[in-house]
Amino acid sequence: MSVPERSPEMSEPPSNGAGPARALRRAAGSALSGLPDRGLLRFTTAGSVDDGKSTMIGRLLVDSRQVADDQLAQVQEASRRRDGEGALDLALLTDGLRAEREQGITIDVAYRYFATARRFIIADVPGHREYTRNMVTGASTADLSVVLVDASRGVVEQSRRHAYISTLLGIRQVVVAVNKMDLCGYDRGAFEEIVAAFERFAAELPGADRHYIPMSALKGDNVVWRSERMPWYEGPSLLEHLEQVELPHERPERVASRFPVQWVIRPGDNGYRGYAGQLATGQLRTGQELLLSPSGRTTRLAGIDTYDGPLEEAIAPQSVSLVLEDHLDLSRGELVSSPENPPRVGRNLEADVCWMSAHPLEAGKRYLIKHTTRTVQAIVEDIVHRVDIHTLRPGPATGGLELNDIGRIRLRTSAPLAFDPYQVNRRTGSFIIIDEHSNDTAGAGMIVGDPAE
Repeated sequence: MSVPERSPEMSEPPSNGAGPARALRRAAGSALSGLPDRGLLRFTTAGSVDDGKSTMIGRLLVDSRQVADDQLAQVQEASRRRDGEGALDLALLTDGLRAEREQGITIDVAYRYFATARRFIIADVPGHREYTRNMVTGASTADLSVVLVDASRGVVEQSRRHAYISTLLGIRQVVVAVNKMDLCGYDRGAFEEIVAAFERFAAELPGADRHYIPMSALKGDNVVWRSERMPWYEGPSLLEHLEQVELPHERPERVASRFPVQWVIRPGDNGYRGYAGQLATGQLRTGQELLLSPSGRTTRLAGIDTYDGPLEEAIAPQSVSLVLEDHLDLSRGELVSSPENPPRVGRNLEADVCWMSAHPLEAGKRYLIKHTTRTVQAIVEDIVHRVDIHTLRPGPATGGLELNDIGRIRLRTSAPLAFDPYQVNRRTGSFIIIDEHSNDTAGAGMIVGDPAE
């Protein structure tokens, strides 16, 4: 993204009145319009309480001209009522719950949508450890994680926790946004010290592409515009990086084809039989050989139907109906794939779990497991360990897993499942645990593999 010339005051927050804000958004819009669409990027923001997550998102929306004038006027009025001065509180653009505004923290997951040269879905997740399950929910579908670190406090426990959870959830693009650089005089040494501290911790995490950006969300430095106050930093602004980053799902040919059957379509007595669902990953092409799991049968793809007509090729995440050459008795939950890259099939699973229920998870308990489009009963055979939330290392699981705990368990299901390890395929490697008595979602799981391996 090319960055236009701008005066230094353009990086300052808007003053009283909507006029300066409109001018800023108009300038940003002229710079960001007319660029090719780079596709959809889902990203989450994380970090400790008061690191400035909500302020950063507010700055991102305002400076990229994504906030309507009437909404901005409402936020300015709410800011004036809060402090009596009228300085724009950018956090009010995302902290939508009354309790969030009263306490000054994020409680629930707030989703925001905007578009520049790329389309974005932001999940602003809570920073407090009490809401770890909310963080997991928001990050579960993200392609990239922005972990904020307060430059005046350095890398703290929550910074490490959220980075750990991001990598646990398979997020392979991590941006470490060193925020509030204005509080340390935009000092390069302070930034490099935080980078070194984060790298020492990140050495223990699974591989991820990390990118470090010094910024001040309050002042607008390196959020949308590159900062003139930190000439020593030669990298992109946050928005530039988000627009340019390439993700694995943008190359379907790199990912194995996985199509969970959701519904069987038989409209009448004309002999038509289609298997409807969403192509989770990869691509399918008419005429190719298919493997059906867990049954192990093979067939060929005779056609791909959609509401708008037939296709020669389907690419994830399209929703289509598959027509097979053979009349096979398939049902909901069968997994269609390519024989060259088959899924694993089994009843024994080892998985990392984030527990979301007030009732503890204990060995010997029975639950329902919903994996892709299939739901089966399962028993918890063993709790391997619980992650120490302070050291992020495995520890004993005495007493089971409590609310917001993360641990590793072993399950045995009532019927075979066709799956992939979560680190290979997030769609077929994840599941939810359901309390069969209350029908509540009790936990989220990421499959490690078969315990026997």
